Amino acid sequence: MTARRIDGSAVARRVRDDVARGVAELVAAGGTAPGLATVLVGDDPASEVYVRNKRRLSTEAGMVDHHRHLPGDVGQAEAEALLDDLAADPAVSGILLQLPTPRHLDSDALVARIPAEKDVDGLSTLNAGLLAQGRPGLRPCTPAGVMRLLAEHDVDLAGAEAVVVGRSPLVGKPMAQLLLGQHATVTTAHSRTRDLAAVCRRADVLVVAAGIPNLIGADAVKPGATVVDVGIHRGEDGLHGDVRYDEVAEVAGLLTPVPGGVGPMTIAMLLANTLAAARTQQGHDG
Repeated sequence: MTARRIDGSAVARRVRDDVARGVAELVAAGGTAPGLATVLVGDDPASEVYVRNKRRLSTEAGMVDHHRHLPGDVGQAEAEALLDDLAADPAVSGILLQLPTPRHLDSDALVARIPAEKDVDGLSTLNAGLLAQGRPGLRPCTPAGVMRLLAEHDVDLAGAEAVVVGRSPLVGKPMAQLLLGQHATVTTAHSRTRDLAAVCRRADVLVVAAGIPNLIGADAVKPGATVVDVGIHRGEDGLHGDVRYDEVAEVAGLLTPVPGGVGPMTIAMLLANTLAAARTQQGHDG
């Protein structure tokens, strides 16, 4: 068996095209173009690349760029004041604080300054609570991207056994909630799970977001399973994920590559969230 490759780049392009059409329709209906405020603190090279890509793709979709760049030694109060200003600005539909922030800042307190209706990363306590209760709200971008990939490939989740490896508030926990919302039977596993491979082998759908390079091999995969690799790591031989791709490809039915799998979906779903936020704020979400 050789797994079919899930092409996240192709799906992400379709999502971005849908968003661009939605932006044009919003403006044509008398609304204003969504405004995305990305906030970057400091000069971390990886974060700069991520933010640059988010800004570029948002403007390509017809959105307005409200980027803010703060120095790495900015104080907590100054950073909070900036977020408060963006929260009060009606031209700003969505606010994204690029994480991680410098260690002297309380990033949880900063995220808490972002109103739930502008929290396009889906990380606020209110949005997390809405997700837990199965109520509408802005969803974290990476788990939402995984769900879109599964839907695009007609993966039947109702009654399926799903295992999520990872329990972070960014991916693992919301991923489990989204799968549960589609009627999967969900197990959350992690680096301390006893006999992790045996737990993973139960999965019809295995989502790996542990942040540990090459954690999952063929011995942890049920034949024919759908395997989604959320991890991304830079090694001497290039980028790779939490899953040993070549090995797992001989067992799985569907498999995401790294790069080109989940990664492109994260920004695509950020744009979808920003459009959804703008529609709601402008009363065009009916």
